[in-house]
Amino acid sequence: MTTKWIKWIKTAHKGLRYYEHATEKHGKKKDRYYSIRLKVDGKDYTYGIGWWSEGIPEEIKKNDPDMGFEEYALSQIKLYKANIKAGSGVKSPKEKRNAAAKEEAQKHAEEERLERESVTFERFFIDTYLPQSKVDKKPRTAQREEGFYENWFKTILGNEPLKSITTFHLERLKKEMSDKKQSARSIEYALAVIRQVFNTAKRLGLYDSESPTLNVRKPKVDNGRMRFLTQGEAAKLLDVLKEKSTDVHDMALLSLHAGLRFGEIASLTWQDIDLTKGVLTIRDAKAGSRYAFLTPQAADMLKNRKQDKPSEYVFQQRRGKKQEGEERKKGGKMTKISHTFFRAVDKLKMNEGIDDPRLKICFHSCRHSYASWMIEQGADLYTVQKLLGHKTNVMTQRYAHLAENKLREATTALGAALAIGNNQQDQTEEAEQQQAGQLVNLAK
Repeated sequence: MTTKWIKWIKTAHKGLRYYEHATEKHGKKKDRYYSIRLKVDGKDYTYGIGWWSEGIPEEIKKNDPDMGFEEYALSQIKLYKANIKAGSGVKSPKEKRNAAAKEEAQKHAEEERLERESVTFERFFIDTYLPQSKVDKKPRTAQREEGFYENWFKTILGNEPLKSITTFHLERLKKEMSDKKQSARSIEYALAVIRQVFNTAKRLGLYDSESPTLNVRKPKVDNGRMRFLTQGEAAKLLDVLKEKSTDVHDMALLSLHAGLRFGEIASLTWQDIDLTKGVLTIRDAKAGSRYAFLTPQAADMLKNRKQDKPSEYVFQQRRGKKQEGEERKKGGKMTKISHTFFRAVDKLKMNEGIDDPRLKICFHSCRHSYASWMIEQGADLYTVQKLLGHKTNVMTQRYAHLAENKLREATTALGAALAIGNNQQDQTEEAEQQQAGQLVNLAK
């Protein structure tokens, strides 16, 4: 219905009129659209109120169930007229709708805020953080984070709303883990996971404060391997391993000669190996992909291994029982070093009488030995950092004392050379003085 065909009908009330819909009905009568008109300080105002069939707003109907539509329209004339004169309050249906919309938005925002503040650590960890962790991280990492939750977080933090968790709760967690003989590294790892939980919640808009881990003092961690194999010890270990398992022997040799982690060795496929150039491609390591370089011994070892398809692992997990006259079937990627390695270490009594884990020989000691040997052969820390694939030089600094030994030896050698030079200079000067004295005597 266009405006020019509208026929306004006056009511018995001043300022209130309506027009009828051509076809729609409300009850037995045609539906009506009501409009109000008012004048304030000589200025005319005209506002539409709405269709009769729509009825009056629920909040008004609750207060006055018997109020009719025209009576409601008249109340709006009084309301807008009074507000226009006072210069405050809603002055039109549009302002009223906007105010109502704003109030509804504020109500909705408040409900969302209360809902966010009520989210517990357990609900967020199980419903949001852990599923995302399983997508983004390695299975072993996600599994370890889930283990931390079940064993440690659940009891102290599980039922607490995120907003209620404080430094106090985390100090309790530290104490409980420490009392139950958890290592400083495990406690540090737990705090790191909690920090990631709160950072994720903040990124998703479910938490708007600083992480409570910010003011928690991290336990002092010193789990760096302090002991490395001498070349003689390494040779003996390889000899014993060769008798027990070719695979374990070859993996240990590769770690000793190329500085690879167990996981990097387990991930190697034949397409990662270039025996012509003596180069390995280490993919997706801790600090990103890199190249490793083979010694002649490591290259010969790989040449002697039976090569499978380019995409297959160089070292594969063996599965199933060995049938008579058959080799054990090979499976997929290895997940941990065989106990054969530790049996060889035990046979050589390398860890006998040693209680400090940092001084015990494990598979990672092979990588540590490689780095130590490199330093002893004169390699600088930057070179070793790149060969090991350390993202920063923090981890490589553990080998600094070995580099200092080389510097000390160089300084000692320089001192000895200078001493020899000074003695030679003194002897030369003394000889020249004696010769000069003889010349003087001859002159007399």
